[in-house]
Amino acid sequence: MPKAHGHRARKRFGQNFLHDSHVIDKIVRSINPKHSDCLVEIGPGMGALTEPLLEACGKLDVVELDRDLIPILRTKFFNYPEFTIHEGDALKFDFNTILKPGQQLRIVGNLPYNISTPLIFHFLAHHTIVQDMHFMLQKEVVERLAAGPGTSDYGRLGIMAQYYCKVEPLFIVGPGSFNPPPKVDSAIVRMRPYDELPYPAKDVKILERVVREAFSMRRKTLRNTLKNLISTEQLEAIGIDTSLRPERLTLQEYVRIADAVADLPAPTSGEE
Repeated sequence: MPKAHGHRARKRFGQNFLHDSHVIDKIVRSINPKHSDCLVEIGPGMGALTEPLLEACGKLDVVELDRDLIPILRTKFFNYPEFTIHEGDALKFDFNTILKPGQQLRIVGNLPYNISTPLIFHFLAHHTIVQDMHFMLQKEVVERLAAGPGTSDYGRLGIMAQYYCKVEPLFIVGPGSFNPPPKVDSAIVRMRPYDELPYPAKDVKILERVVREAFSMRRKTLRNTLKNLISTEQLEAIGIDTSLRPERLTLQEYVRIADAVADLPAPTSGEE
C-alpha cells in the first residue's frame, strides 16, 4: 500500500482493499458506466474502483463508514466536482436522497464479508429505484444468491434475491487481489431488478416469513417446518408435496404457499 495512503485495514469494518488492476478493469468493463448514470459506490475504501468509475462517469456518490478514509478520498479526487462522499452506514442510508427524477440507481461495491447479507436485503428493499447492482462478495455468498432448487446452496437469500432480481455470477477473484488477502475466494455478481416481478406475491412480508420458516430447519420436511403457518391439508390442496424438504421447492411454489397463507382467515382471539 502506498505510504501516503498508510491506512491499516480495519477488521471491524471487514476491510480488504482491492489492488489488482486487471480485476479492477474487468469489474469496470462489466459495469460499463455511462456519464448519464446515477452511480453509487458502497465502501470505496482507498478508491481503487472509484478512480476508473469517475474517469468513465465524471460523477459518483460514495457511502463510506470509516471516517479515517474520507480525507484520503477527498484529497485523491479533489479535482472531480461531482464526486460526493456520504459519511455513514449504507444499511441506514436513504438512497432516495441522491436520486433525480426519472433516474434509477446503479449500485456497485466491494461489500464487507461481515455484513454482506443484511446489505443485500437492504438493497432488495429499494429494488424499485435500482437499475442494477454489481457487488464483490465472498464466493460462497454469490453461490447462494444464484443457487437453484435441489442444491445445498439454495435457501432464503437466493429465493428472495431471485424474487426481485435476475442474478448473474460473473467471475471469481482470488485472495491475492486484495490487501490484506482474505482467507476465501471472492466473486463478482450482477443483480438486475425486474421491471415486472415474474411471480409477484400477494404479500411479500408473508413470503419472507414462509421462506424463513421453511429453512429454519432445512433437514425437516415442509409439513413440519410450515405447520405453524399452514396445515398439511391446505398445502396439499394447492399441489405442494409436504414430504419434500424446503430446498426442493421452486420460487414459484413458495409464492403459491405465501398466497395461500395470505388468504387464510385471521386467527381469532386465543389462537396462534
